[in-house]
Amino acid sequence: MIKRLPLLVALLFALTNTIAQKSTASKQVSSFTIDAPQLHSNKKIWVYLPKNYSSSHKKYSVIYMHDAQNLFDAKTSYSGEWNVDEKLDSINAQVIVIGIEHGNDKRMEELTPYKNEKYGGGKADAYLEFMVKTLKPQIDQTYRTKTDKKHTIIMGSSLGGLVSYYAILKYPQVFGKAGIFSPSFWFSKEIYNLTEKTKKIRTKIYFLCGDNESEDMVNDLNKMEHLLNTKRCYCLNLNEKKIVKGGQHNEKLWRDGFAKAIVWLGY
Repeated sequence: MIKRLPLLVALLFALTNTIAQKSTASKQVSSFTIDAPQLHSNKKIWVYLPKNYSSSHKKYSVIYMHDAQNLFDAKTSYSGEWNVDEKLDSINAQVIVIGIEHGNDKRMEELTPYKNEKYGGGKADAYLEFMVKTLKPQIDQTYRTKTDKKHTIIMGSSLGGLVSYYAILKYPQVFGKAGIFSPSFWFSKEIYNLTEKTKKIRTKIYFLCGDNESEDMVNDLNKMEHLLNTKRCYCLNLNEKKIVKGGQHNEKLWRDGFAKAIVWLGY
C-alpha cells in the first residue's frame, strides 16, 4: 500500500487540477445541442460570435470547424486549445465560427471518408450530411449569416483536415473555402483517386503542416497540391501552402497558423 501511495497522490492531484481548471472560452462563445439523425446521436455545437454581433444588423460569413472541444476552451481540450476566439478578436474578424464536437470514440468513423484496413472508419458521408442538411440550415435560420459558398468556410486539422478536404469535393456548392491543416491523407489513397476523378476544383484552399510531424506529411501534402494544380490554373492563386520548419502535429502548430489562414482565405 505504501508503494502505491505516491501514485494515488499523483492521480488525486491531476484530478483536482482538472476540476479546478477554469474555462478559458470568451463571453462570445456559447453552445447548444442538436439532434443528428444521420449519426443516430446528438451533437454539441459551439458558437463564436464577433464582439459587435448583438449591436449590428449585418450578416456574417461562417467557418465550420471540427473537434470543437479543442477550439475555444483549455478546460475541454485534449492537449491545449486553438484559442480561436482570442485569435479572431485580435484581428477583429467579422465572422461566425461553428465548432462541432467530435464523437469521442466515434471520432475516427465520423471524420474519415474511407475505411482503413487497420483502423476502420469511413462514415464521413453521414457526418457531412448532418453538417449540410441539418446543422447549416439551423445555423442560417438562427443567426445572421451569409449563406452562399463564397462565405462558407470549412476548416480542421489531422482527421479534421482530411474530412474538410473531402467536404469540398463532395459539396463544392456549399463550401467555397477551406483551411486544411496537417491533413491525414495517409488514411486512404482513395482521397487522391477522388481528386483525380474530379473535373474541376475551384475552392480556395489554405494548406498548413509542419516538417516534423511525420515521415510522409510534407510529401503527401505536396502530392495533393500537385493534383489540385491539374484541376485549375495556377494563375488563379487558389492555393496557399505553409510548411512550418520544426512544426509538430499539435495544437500549437494549428493555433499559431489559424489567424494567418483566415486572413488569406478572406471572409
